[in-house]
Amino acid sequence: MNNIKKHFSIRDLENLSGIKAHTIRIWEKRYELLSPERTSTNIRTYSLASLQKLLNITLLYNNGYKISKIADLKESEIPVKVQEIVAVQNSKNHVLNTFKMAMINFDQNQFALTFNNLLADHSFRDIFKNYFIPLLTELGLLWQTDTITPAHEHFITGLIKQKIQVNIEKLQLNLPVKTNKTFVLYLPEGEIHEIGLLYLNYELILHGYKTIYLGQSIPLDNLEELFGFVENIYFISYFTVAPPKEKINKYIDELSKTILKDNSCEVWLMGRQTQLLNTESLAPNIKIFDSIEELIKKEQ
Repeated sequence: MNNIKKHFSIRDLENLSGIKAHTIRIWEKRYELLSPERTSTNIRTYSLASLQKLLNITLLYNNGYKISKIADLKESEIPVKVQEIVAVQNSKNHVLNTFKMAMINFDQNQFALTFNNLLADHSFRDIFKNYFIPLLTELGLLWQTDTITPAHEHFITGLIKQKIQVNIEKLQLNLPVKTNKTFVLYLPEGEIHEIGLLYLNYELILHGYKTIYLGQSIPLDNLEELFGFVENIYFISYFTVAPPKEKINKYIDELSKTILKDNSCEVWLMGRQTQLLNTESLAPNIKIFDSIEELIKKEQ
């Protein structure tokens, strides 16, 4: 329990709840909804309980409750009202907040319970697109503002990767039905952001394709070895932070000289670093996709 973040700044609360710090101060002063502690230098700090309360208040507020009415509720009534809304709407914001609290507390059980509750009414694809992607997008902002630490990010992304892998394993019980091409999924050296590629592997297997998943930080010369074992290869890679701007064009040149010397294969690229490439100068068997949906649609 010593690893749990127990004290939050007002900026942390703003980043986690979406409520502006100025508004939080007004709610404190006018309605006494939160009771911050003060440091020796008179800076507000908030407890974990205050964060949870603010997230509940935010849900009520975003669902039409006036802040004055929320202030009139007893402390014990606020979570009850929240559960009433969730029971009717299965509120997306509430689910995301629950995932965030699981992350803050390093609470694997809370994450699993929230995920399993979603799974009762949603497919895994829906959960990933409607809940995990918004959560991952928000995590990037929280990390950049020092609201969470890399440990928090690694914890929650590790749990998400587990869920993708479990669902891939279920699909792999069935043999691929489309065998005219094999997709080889890998990340370039220095690239460790794996969730997008891992989920793409799930989608390809779901659509009946044969895949070979290599994962993180694969040297180009390792890819050459596959030509002796597999035909009709389509390499797929996800450039999130690597190769860096100053090396990405050199990487593409090396890629063309190694794995693309066999003109029967193709390379499909995704990720924000691909925006640095001059698409007009790319070889015809290198294709860039803006989204997983675009890539999958090409194959349907």
